[in-house]
Amino acid sequence: MEGLPKIIQGGMGVAISGWPLAREVSRLGQLGVVAGTALDQVLARRLQDGDPGGHCRRAFGAFPFRGMAERVWSRYYIPGGKASDAPYIRLPFHGLECPRPLAEDCLLGNFVEVFLAREGHSNPVGINYLEKIQTPHLISIYGAMLAGVGYILMGAGIPLKIPGILDAYVDHQPATYPLNVAGAEDGDDTTSWSAICPPSNGPASSRSSRRTSSRPRC
Repeated sequence: MEGLPKIIQGGMGVAISGWPLAREVSRLGQLGVVAGTALDQVLARRLQDGDPGGHCRRAFGAFPFRGMAERVWSRYYIPGGKASDAPYIRLPFHGLECPRPLAEDCLLGNFVEVFLAREGHSNPVGINYLEKIQTPHLISIYGAMLAGVGYILMGAGIPLKIPGILDAYVDHQPATYPLNVAGAEDGDDTTSWSAICPPSNGPASSRSSRRTSSRPRC
């Protein structure tokens, strides 16, 4: 991609704008965008379906934190896929307090989608989130950054706090996000904290290292 893209592919629905579409758009020199909604649920279902094509396994192999990858894989992967009449495992909803397993599912889901969209070419890939679905933001963004996302696109609200999160993660700092909670009163704690803080081998070693691993554009 030289300069700005002429086409920015929309990030549609839950897995409608999946990694295959985004990869092809970016491979052709435009900006492919994966849908960032409910990627923890999407990943869990793909693994329960037996990971057709082995794509998730390939992405898991590139994930930097082996213990986390092994835990998520063992929670959901069913060799050959689940029986057609068997229900999928239901993941809990995100809330102010995010259980560690759900945080790991969300982190891996975002990493896998961006990693697969970036395979086979060197052009940027974006991810699209909904500002109004706020509780997964901190975990989702970090997972996408670990995979080298180039752009973060957001709709359904004005994402004023997102640039600060990107800067914090690039500098290996934990981030916070003030949630909009209906009925909250002064003094109520409505702040979401990073469930998994950026470790030393995070998306970039410092602001000065952005030539190789940079802050995504928002």
